[in-house]
Amino acid sequence: MTPPEDLVQIGHLKAPYGLQGWFWVYAETDPVANVFDYQPWWVQTPLGWQTLTVKRWRTQGKGVVACLAEVPDRTAAEALSGSTLWMPRQQLPKPADDEYYWSDLIGLSVYGWTDDAVEPVLLGEIAELFETGANDVIVVRASKGSVDAEERLIPWHKTTIRQIDVVGGRMDVNWGADY
Repeated sequence: MTPPEDLVQIGHLKAPYGLQGWFWVYAETDPVANVFDYQPWWVQTPLGWQTLTVKRWRTQGKGVVACLAEVPDRTAAEALSGSTLWMPRQQLPKPADDEYYWSDLIGLSVYGWTDDAVEPVLLGEIAELFETGANDVIVVRASKGSVDAEERLIPWHKTTIRQIDVVGGRMDVNWGADY
């Protein structure tokens, strides 16, 4: 089966849950339950790409679990454990002008500005983003041409983010190399 070319990562099948082929699902959607709105899911297996369809799902403690039509038991679930979930980008709603999908920000070059800077310095590129509760955090790892080899955790905040150019592959931030 050939997947669409524009796949976007939306989560992971973390681990089997119970004996009947259920999974703990880690969703990268907000809210978490939105991951179930995007069907079918695409996963890459050792035998190639396949689609998975959710039969049932529910909240379980602080997470969510799902039963998949194509996974009849725990043994089959164990074989797919750790798989990444994907969906075609065209199924996503278009973000507002001041909103971005995290998957579109990964790999952007990050340039840091300070109050006295005439030109920004290349801090690295966005490797990942994560939530902390207070605000989201951008993980910037050193890249070719960056000012040093440091990894930086930069808060996603309106006073920190100066400009984002997804098409140009660049983000400018109010963040110095010595922070």
